Amino acid sequence: MTKRRNFLDKFKAAVVLEALRGDKTEQEIAANRPLHPTQVSTWKQQVIEGMAKVFLDWFKKADN
Repeated sequence: MTKRRNFLDKFKAAVVLEALRGDKTEQEIAANRPLHPTQVSTWKQQVIEGMAKVFLDWFKKADN
């Protein structure tokens, strides 16, 4: 049985920022790091989905 790899949050953030810039494909980003392209797209999707919550929480604070 293989062990799951754990990546630091800073590493994940750097990968996602690079993916969001759009200069490189997810395949190109993964090729330069020890990742599968699917992992890059998964992290990117999680960040995109989480962004709405950040702004929602910010607007709730502003209303108080």
